[in-house]
Amino acid sequence: MAADRRDASTELSTDSLATLAHEEGFVHGGAVQAQGPWRIAGRRLRRNKVALAFLALFFVVVVMCLCAPIWSNDVAKTAPDKTHETATIVIDGKRTNVVSLDGVPIGPTYQGKYFLGADANGRDTAVRLLYGGRNSLIIGISAALITAVLSVLLGILSGFFGGVTDSVISRSMDVLWAFPVILLGVALGAALGVAGLKLGPFTLAKDSKLIPVLIIGFVYIPYLARPIRGQVMALRQKEFVEAAEAQGAGPLRIMFSEILPNLTSTIIVFLPLAVANAILLEAALSFVGAGVRSPETSWGTMIAEGVETVTSAPHQTIVPGLMLVATVLGLNVFGDGVRDAFDPRAKIRVEH
Repeated sequence: MAADRRDASTELSTDSLATLAHEEGFVHGGAVQAQGPWRIAGRRLRRNKVALAFLALFFVVVVMCLCAPIWSNDVAKTAPDKTHETATIVIDGKRTNVVSLDGVPIGPTYQGKYFLGADANGRDTAVRLLYGGRNSLIIGISAALITAVLSVLLGILSGFFGGVTDSVISRSMDVLWAFPVILLGVALGAALGVAGLKLGPFTLAKDSKLIPVLIIGFVYIPYLARPIRGQVMALRQKEFVEAAEAQGAGPLRIMFSEILPNLTSTIIVFLPLAVANAILLEAALSFVGAGVRSPETSWGTMIAEGVETVTSAPHQTIVPGLMLVATVLGLNVFGDGVRDAFDPRAKIRVEH
């Protein structure tokens, strides 16, 4: 009986493995096919419909923001910083003030002008939302790229050389890690927002959008540099690195020709999450006045301005808040899908 159970278990295990092999594409037409990690990850990601749906949501937001000039010039016929406090608009045959006599702005009209209402200064909320989204996305993506480049560089140097180099870089990362991201970002934003940034010939005005880009890109370095450092330390002991050293390859060639390609999947997994976190931090910095400055706008500045009239005109905070949530949620869910696709220990879903 025990032998029968073992035989049945073995047969079931073999059948399950065969099914998984067919599902993953290892076996096709009775022949075993070699599959690289990138192709396997691509198959898994294509099967993750939820991740792809949220990626589509993010692209919808990006396309909407890219179309901001079209909406501004051809539909709303106004600029994001142009005020209309004394203007009027016809709604259902009735002429209405854009901003009432007691200072309450008009709500969403769902027509060309003031599609999502106006703010207390009579500025079109939809136009400001799209232009603010452009600024938030540009700052978030630029900051994430800066984080990725510096984190990869520091992580490779620290993990490859070890010793004093590793100690100096790791202790510096520990100092940054000790501060909460928002508090450190607000502190740097407030300091640079007063006097700007001047490093030799390099000068930035206090209202420059490069300031939040540099701040956000800087404060998130430890969160990516640490896992890269650990992976480099593991790769440093692999046979292909020893073979490259035996062939006379120098440290730079080994780091960027042998080790860096093996870090690509880790970087790809972290990048969408880094963009999402950067957009959130930009909104937080702009909300407290340490990020994007007037007359420029972003989702954070719109939320901060809308808080003052949240009871009489809640659309001023709800609309940019929903756009922020949709963007960050889309990137986070897609980032989780990419992580699961590249994780060799991820559970494979068998669909019949």
